[in-house]
Amino acid sequence: MIDHAHDLASVRDATERLLTAVAKLDNASVAEASRLPGWTRGHVLAHLARNADALVNVLEGRPMYTSGEARDADIERDAPRPLDVQLADLRDSAARLEETGSVPADWSRTVELRGGVTDAAARVPFRRWVEVELHHVDLGIGYELEDLPAEFTEREFAFLVERFTGHPDVPPAHLTDGTRAWSTGRREPSAPEVTVTGRASDLLGWLCGRRDGTGLTVAGGPLPALPPL
Repeated sequence: MIDHAHDLASVRDATERLLTAVAKLDNASVAEASRLPGWTRGHVLAHLARNADALVNVLEGRPMYTSGEARDADIERDAPRPLDVQLADLRDSAARLEETGSVPADWSRTVELRGGVTDAAARVPFRRWVEVELHHVDLGIGYELEDLPAEFTEREFAFLVERFTGHPDVPPAHLTDGTRAWSTGRREPSAPEVTVTGRASDLLGWLCGRRDGTGLTVAGGPLPALPPL
């Protein structure tokens, strides 16, 4: 059972780590390229702020974004802002989301996210945790997948394994970090299963599109190409 209050606290901790790290930057470094193609660090920070507001919309029963075009336009508008403005927006938008999450509500209700995706309201805080942690890595400022909290890595890994399970474009795959093992991909009893072995951080990086699989060992076929998230 998902503990939304625990996840909200985890979001708060992750946000504080992010704010502390970003505060060490300057205006020039915010304008530099992030690890996400076509996005500066300012784009990443703007996205995080607008995503917090979008999740407030979700929890309050409004559309997450008015449109995909409006979402993209808001990020482009806010990306060039100076560091102090970015920090204030990140802090204020995070506070709005935390305040909304603290209001008594039916956390078992179904909410609608972007693109018509639905989920339990109780999973929204974890989805925000994913945004904050992975985009902190995307900034390329010294926070790496190896630095992610162990609980987060385990839960995000399990979420992605489940997401690709049964996916018609992902061949059957057996994943292992040498101690634990998981299966994902489409279910074909007669198809050979590719075995992918590596550290949990490298496996997670491959699953979430942050690493190309260079640190992984593959047996039984090529490393599966994963569809974008």
